[in-house]
Amino acid sequence: MTTIQQIKNQLAELQEPNDWLTELEADSRKGVQQAISQWRTRYEKKQAIVQEFQKKIAFDDSYRSSRVVLVAGIDEAGRGPLAGPVVTAAVILPEDCTALIGLDDSKKVSKEKREQFARLIKEQAVAYAIHVQPVKVIDELNIYQATKESMERAISELPVVPHVVIADAMNLQTACLCYSVVKGDEKSLTIAAASILAKTTRDALMNELHEEFPWYGFNENAGYGTAKHLQGLEMHGLCEHHRKSFEPIKTMWRDRQ
Repeated sequence: MTTIQQIKNQLAELQEPNDWLTELEADSRKGVQQAISQWRTRYEKKQAIVQEFQKKIAFDDSYRSSRVVLVAGIDEAGRGPLAGPVVTAAVILPEDCTALIGLDDSKKVSKEKREQFARLIKEQAVAYAIHVQPVKVIDELNIYQATKESMERAISELPVVPHVVIADAMNLQTACLCYSVVKGDEKSLTIAAASILAKTTRDALMNELHEEFPWYGFNENAGYGTAKHLQGLEMHGLCEHHRKSFEPIKTMWRDRQ
């Protein structure tokens, strides 16, 4: 009789349900039944990920026609923090994106997975561009206008011109058709890809700032107003990377004058 460990090893190699699995279900051993249950759970999870991927592809395809082939997605990272730039990214993905199965909005993906996906996106994209909007411009324009300008810059810097742009909840002025999509990073694969590039780029920049200003904890909070960040502000004051148009930075800056 095949041992339970041997069955587990075979299940680990099994990609799709087959006749052997059906026959195996007649094995009454508790360990076998548990192994089958675990395999089915993994299989259903993988199927759900594939179905979600296909939904995102179909959403992007809905913007394509015989004359529209290249669809660019654009997203941002860093609109809410008290410090650091806002980063935007524009991405045009190839027709075959199967290597990106599992790609989702950057907020739903672990740091390790984000880094892996960022490398894949850069390797496989038809084109991508990343724009870093400095704090100075954020304070001069306001965060909405600074983000909008950064997105438009990222699109204009794409080495390949898209036929259509889909943006995550932002109305943009572009040379081509542009659609604003609410919760676009959840619906569109190209916007999710842009979200990943923007997030990983900004995180790397904030890690660099942490080396210069370790007391704010930028490597952990990405510039958001955490307890450690606020404590650092109280003890060391502001640095040039803080957004003087954001509270409580605005009040601290005014009181310092």
